[in-house]
Amino acid sequence: MSSQEVLGQAARLASSGLLLQVLFRLITFVLNAFILRFLSKEIVGVVNVRLTLLYSTTVFLAREAFRRACLSGGAQRDWSQTLNLLWLTVPLGVFWSLFLGWIWLQLLEVPDPDVVPHYGAGVVLFGLSAVVELLGEPLWVLAQAHMFVRLKVTAESLSVIFRSILIALLVLWLPHLGLYIFSLAQLFYTSVLVLCYVFYFTKLLSSPEPIKQQTLPISSITDLLPSVTGSKAFVNWKEAKLTWSFFKQSFLKQILTEGERYVMTFFNILNFGDQGVYDIVNNLGSLVARLIFQPIEESFYLFFAKVLEREKDATLQKQEDVAVAATVLESLLKLALLTGLTITIFGFAYSQLALDIYGGAMLSLGSGPVLLRSYCVYVLLLAINGVTECFVFAAMSKEEVDRYNFTMLALSFSFLVLSYLLTHWCGSVGFILANCFNMGIRITQSLCFIHRYYQGSPHRPLAGLRLSPVLLGVFALAGGITGISEVFLCCEQGWPARLAHVAVGALCLGVTLGTVFLTETKLIHFLRTQLGVSRLADKMT
Repeated sequence: MSSQEVLGQAARLASSGLLLQVLFRLITFVLNAFILRFLSKEIVGVVNVRLTLLYSTTVFLAREAFRRACLSGGAQRDWSQTLNLLWLTVPLGVFWSLFLGWIWLQLLEVPDPDVVPHYGAGVVLFGLSAVVELLGEPLWVLAQAHMFVRLKVTAESLSVIFRSILIALLVLWLPHLGLYIFSLAQLFYTSVLVLCYVFYFTKLLSSPEPIKQQTLPISSITDLLPSVTGSKAFVNWKEAKLTWSFFKQSFLKQILTEGERYVMTFFNILNFGDQGVYDIVNNLGSLVARLIFQPIEESFYLFFAKVLEREKDATLQKQEDVAVAATVLESLLKLALLTGLTITIFGFAYSQLALDIYGGAMLSLGSGPVLLRSYCVYVLLLAINGVTECFVFAAMSKEEVDRYNFTMLALSFSFLVLSYLLTHWCGSVGFILANCFNMGIRITQSLCFIHRYYQGSPHRPLAGLRLSPVLLGVFALAGGITGISEVFLCCEQGWPARLAHVAVGALCLGVTLGTVFLTETKLIHFLRTQLGVSRLADKMT
């Protein structure tokens, strides 16, 4: 498969994922806004911080390294060995679930049972839900490796919607169940997620379409189960060694990703109510990152991993593939920079209004608006880091990945110390400031790697981080106008003034996007080309 064909598949996966995620997230957004009005801050803090951290840590430590290692290989591989390796995530998940569950029950502060009832059952059920999700890991990797459009997004989005509906119904009808509501809903979520993959592959393998079946390395659903043969090793040891390298890195990355929750959980620097407000704002602020940046990062990581060879310098690889990768990287950097800047500029003036609409006075009064404004700056760094790291992790050799682990170790330690100190100094916003600092260091590391990687070639993908002075001026003007509009029109002047504030923002956004269209012609051409390819592919399938 040529690099252009792989690029078309990646663009198709990303664009389809974006559209579906926007639709499903809007539905979930409305359901969550409804649910928030029936919950206390303390329950939100325990569920969204304490119990969700148990689930995410178990799943991440058990599978992240396996995912990266098993998606890095080329087309020529023994899939039976890869599937055997992936099944090791289940016993790993059981181990981490039991070990972390013991810590959550015996070593951490237990919330007041009168305010947050059934905490012990919540820990058990959240740990069980992590193990259930790991049962679908071979199917997830198989789907990603073959770029099955819409499957991942559809399965995850349907599961989230069903979970939100179940929570809404139980909160209305059986509010006395406490944490049982969220624990059962989480178990339901992971069960639906795995069943979606099982149903899809069962239907696909039993369908009469021979073309799709021939692209798969399995002929029946039972081929996914672990298999032992005397003629070959149980697993591919090269993949196993790469998994170990990624595991060391993923452990550190998890601390960076969920660092503020670890600090809140283990050091008790915020009460459960403040944790709840912070987490709601954090989830709202990261909504765009999950909607836009994550599908792009996952899809184009696959593209870079398939086009580039890990153990070779750029000058020693097929130059057509290197050129395509450079063009794509430059366009993605430009897209990430423009998207992040737009969110940062307009987020400052509309944070308080967004929080008031979403959660009422519980969020719009107090520290909520300051947290969301700070998070808008973090989103800009998050956007750039997602693109740079998806390239770096696809292009690094095993030795480079190991060296990068030392940097991640230093970052993990500095983040924990910095977040603890900054939180004591300026409250919960200190977590976001610490995240910004560490994200800036990670971006610098990635940019240095990309510069070295393309140093001996004529390609300069880092040019994607440069904007025209005209566009920068328009961004600054839009920020000033919307900031003045917020002072005079939002948010105590009633709904007519609020709508006028929204209209001012819409006008400024339109002018900004028009300037982007006129000044960033190379990016517009890339988007038109790849979206056109993805639409054509959709019509042909």
